[in-house]
Amino acid sequence: MVLELRDICKDYMRGKLVVPVLKDINLNVSEGEYIAIMGPSGSGKTTLMNLIGCLDRPTSGKRILKGEDLDGISDDRMADIRNRQIGFVFQNADLLPGLTALDNVALPLVYRGVKKKERRTRAAEMLQRVGLGERMEFKPNQLSGGQCQRVAIARAMVGNPSLLLADEPTGALDTQSGQQVLELFHNLNADGVTIIMITHAPEVACCAQKTYLIRDGRIQIGETV
Repeated sequence: MVLELRDICKDYMRGKLVVPVLKDINLNVSEGEYIAIMGPSGSGKTTLMNLIGCLDRPTSGKRILKGEDLDGISDDRMADIRNRQIGFVFQNADLLPGLTALDNVALPLVYRGVKKKERRTRAAEMLQRVGLGERMEFKPNQLSGGQCQRVAIARAMVGNPSLLLADEPTGALDTQSGQQVLELFHNLNADGVTIIMITHAPEVACCAQKTYLIRDGRIQIGETV
């Protein structure tokens, strides 16, 4: 099992008022699964993504990632888990504009202390894998939106994470570029990569093996595709 969420609740304070956002979330994700979590704006899916990605902590409940209980661990350990265990792909590629595609992809390895030669080699291999071997020295303003998103996927995968977490990965792309990104996710999953994709779009969610629906902070399994 890659991820286990048990009875997860998340509340926020609005003045003196407690606002429940997530309510008794239970979710298991096995190695090699490709799942989509789908819901409308305000359903709690972004809050859930933040908890899965170790960007926030639940009010109650238990999270287990690759057998490690995440309750009570330090902020430094949480940051280390984000760097080593989770690859992030957001709606906007969020590349550093002054760096080439190669250096953007290599960046997570800098924080691991990987030597320059090795991290550039690994980054080049990932760019080849996402079909951008001839664009390694291009900066983001020299790439299309779809190409920038593929660079972001390469950056997310360069550290061989246990989980690839994608938040609306096609939301800022045209139809053709979005389809290319979804094809890339399909190929990565076929190679054994575990993927959780957050989306509001049924046509995107249907590319996953399973769809979970989140409404009013509660989650339920949808149809297996």
